[in-house]
Amino acid sequence: MDKTKRTRLEAAGWRVGDASDFLELTAEETAFVELKLALADYLRDIRVQHGWTQTHVARVLGSSQSRVAKMEAADASVSVDLLVKSLLALGASRKQVGQVIARAA
Repeated sequence: MDKTKRTRLEAAGWRVGDASDFLELTAEETAFVELKLALADYLRDIRVQHGWTQTHVARVLGSSQSRVAKMEAADASVSVDLLVKSLLALGASRKQVGQVIARAA
């Protein structure tokens, strides 16, 4: 957010924060959400880099296109475990997955 806009809002009595402030997330919960989003983004990146459709990825994973869409959106019904297993099944190495996790930290 632009610093001038933030100052103006705060002067008008508004409280400015981010989603974790609004949801009152702990630091651990915020880190977990960021980790899940990073893994979901990496899954999408792999799919796009290879020119694969969500349907193709679903076939490889033995899943459905709608499930892949939920994975890429980091839907609440998708576990970190499923994201990691799917990345490995799509050819990502453990090192690459680890790098994504490290960048999210």
